[in-house]
Amino acid sequence: MPAATTIRAGSRMRDLGWLLPLGTWLSPAYPVGAFSYSHGLEWTVETGRVTNVADLADYVATVLEAGAGWADLVLLAAAWRAARTGDDDGFEQVRELAEALRGTSETALETTQQGASFVLATRAAWPGTPLDRLADGKVLTYPVAFGAAAAGEIPLDAALLGFAQAVAANLVSAGVRLIPLGQTDGQRTLARLAPVIARIAEAAEATSLDDVGTAAPTIDLSSMRHETQYTRLFRS
Repeated sequence: MPAATTIRAGSRMRDLGWLLPLGTWLSPAYPVGAFSYSHGLEWTVETGRVTNVADLADYVATVLEAGAGWADLVLLAAAWRAARTGDDDGFEQVRELAEALRGTSETALETTQQGASFVLATRAAWPGTPLDRLADGKVLTYPVAFGAAAAGEIPLDAALLGFAQAVAANLVSAGVRLIPLGQTDGQRTLARLAPVIARIAEAAEATSLDDVGTAAPTIDLSSMRHETQYTRLFRS
């Protein structure tokens, strides 16, 4: 564990010490700018296709099951394994694939900007992870950067589950503001998504890069339309 995060506590607390960086890195307060992206949801709300809890849950589930959320989890797992084992060539393969695997310019900006912000904050505040070495002079997408940092001490299954939850929570937060919904409806949406999040995180852990891909054309089209939307609150 990096010196800055050393925990002086009983053995049980030391064993769970990785929860602190995991919770911090996935907090809405962590400075990656996730709040400024809706992943095409803003356009979908504008057209009246997402208007309630059920619609929002379906949209987010599609991102996680067949869209960029799914691909990001598979990429995170591959990045984690490569960083954990010191496989620099394998990590570079994941990094290049992740940078190319985006359907629109806005979603490319979404993942590269968040990746750059995550690298900057994490290397400054949480030194000692594999990210320190692997990020030098490289463009890292968000899931790849997160996977590299998590490889230092965070179990892969926990990293995947936490990341999937954070993706869902950010999109639900965007939906609460856009539709709009109340905060309790936002929590109802997340509760509905909990089984999806758990299932997709588990599936991603068992999926190789050979099988990574997306199949959510409607969401990609929403992102493309958002690029020319007249009034916008979000960057994607």
